[in-house]
Amino acid sequence: MTRIATRPYPWRDAERLAQSGVHPVLARLYTARGLLDVKDLASDLTALIAPAGLRHIDAAATYLADAIAARKKLLIVADYDCDGATACAVALRGLRAMGAQADFIVPNRFEYGYGLTPEIVTLAATQKSPDIIITVDNGIASIDGVAEANRRGIDVVVTDHHLPADTLPAARVIVNPNQPECGFPSKNLAGVGVMFYVLLALRAELRRRGVFDAQTQPKLDALLDLVALGTVADVVKLDANNRILVAQGLKRIRSGRMQPGIAALFHAAGREARRATPFDLGFALGPRLNAAGRLADMSLGIECLTTDDEGRAWAIAQQLDEINRERRTIEADMQDTALALLDNIDPQDNATISVFDATWHQGVIGIVASRLKDKFYRPTITFAPAGDGWIKGSGRSIAGFHLRDALDLISKRAPTLIDKFGGHAMAAGLTIRADAFDAFAAAFEAVGRAWLSQSQLERVLETDGSLEDAYFTPQFIELMDAQVWGQGFAPPVFCDEFRVVNQRVLKERHLKLLLERDGRRYDAIWFGHAAALPDRVRIAYRLDANEYNGVTRVQLMVEHAEAV
Repeated sequence: MTRIATRPYPWRDAERLAQSGVHPVLARLYTARGLLDVKDLASDLTALIAPAGLRHIDAAATYLADAIAARKKLLIVADYDCDGATACAVALRGLRAMGAQADFIVPNRFEYGYGLTPEIVTLAATQKSPDIIITVDNGIASIDGVAEANRRGIDVVVTDHHLPADTLPAARVIVNPNQPECGFPSKNLAGVGVMFYVLLALRAELRRRGVFDAQTQPKLDALLDLVALGTVADVVKLDANNRILVAQGLKRIRSGRMQPGIAALFHAAGREARRATPFDLGFALGPRLNAAGRLADMSLGIECLTTDDEGRAWAIAQQLDEINRERRTIEADMQDTALALLDNIDPQDNATISVFDATWHQGVIGIVASRLKDKFYRPTITFAPAGDGWIKGSGRSIAGFHLRDALDLISKRAPTLIDKFGGHAMAAGLTIRADAFDAFAAAFEAVGRAWLSQSQLERVLETDGSLEDAYFTPQFIELMDAQVWGQGFAPPVFCDEFRVVNQRVLKERHLKLLLERDGRRYDAIWFGHAAALPDRVRIAYRLDANEYNGVTRVQLMVEHAEAV
């Protein structure tokens, strides 16, 4: 069940913003999202929070500067998602530009699991013989892995953004805005953002030592396309600081100043880089990189982002596109199977969803969990075989239900049920015995029923209310697209009443509409919805500019509709 609601906004603050020169609709949208001061609209790099606020960043800069001077061998240990891949690419490009000997290794998720494990340290020591390991987008929970590195005489520098446990790893240096006693104002940096900040501090340290001056120092802003991609793809909150990083990255992409791999990914996805938006980064480029980590080897994605050979970048981008197509096919099959498994269960009668199938692919269960959560609006965990009688689960949650805390409670109530688990409020993973699935599903449902009220299990679609006729224009859409929207700074969704003039189903899946309001007619489409609408409807919609034969027309992208 979905209910449309209008997002409130402080109209006096909106008027004040509009009087200072902000477009009146933008003023309303900004203030509804908590942005009340015109200074918070700054997107220049000079408005970034200074690196000095990050705990231990000066120690990391000094240590790495010493390591570069001593010609130490640095090894980046990356995570296998888009944030990890971009963080690795930023680290490699930035460190090498400052004279470091830097290489990388990325775990295969099916063989080694997540993070700096003792097994990864052993592999790294055997294959790469590093003096120093630098983790990106992981490491804050790698107590055993860091201990193994220390045992082997390898120092570890942890750069991460995930929430720490009660005990921190015994690393040489830890840079993480979420570690205890870190006063950095933005706790929402992605892993790639943390690594970018470490490079800023390192460059400043090398300037102090006379290695570079303002003219000869490496241009780190050249890495902002990678920072923007990783930040958006990791769905971290786009607070003021992250919006600056993303805005600057998009500015470079739109002007054609991007890494060859980024350009190739845009081309492979059929998107125009000159009109790049956060939506392109999150839903076109991000999935193509993530597909490598899900089905193959993220080394391929990292090579795409680090090569300067345009031909090689294009060849890899085509491979990633093909892997992503395969991922989509697997995902669609798994989703069909999941819906079939749920035929005998009405999710509306349950507070949670747990599903397992012996044919499923470990790398795609998280996406399927996300799709089921979106469809049924229930905390959802999907499981796939992990070998030797084990199954791995990946979960996605809804507002008001902290998924990691739920798993922690189950683990405390039934200590032998879950082998291991981790994650955060909205996403988590776990491993259990295959024969414990039913017991786990019952325990998960018990927590769901205890924690969630019926009203919390109703999806509320927040909109920005009505939009005046004058703004149904390509120019207004261009203005909206130029802003940085995303997690925690929701893209605009408007809501109005329309008369349905005409409707037909495309490809048996999508509803194509002709709508009328105040004597004006608008094309609209509702993707993934085929059921007919009544004559008069209240529609929640996004605006889209649809180009065809050189003519640009406004199209409404329907998010939800209900009878008036």
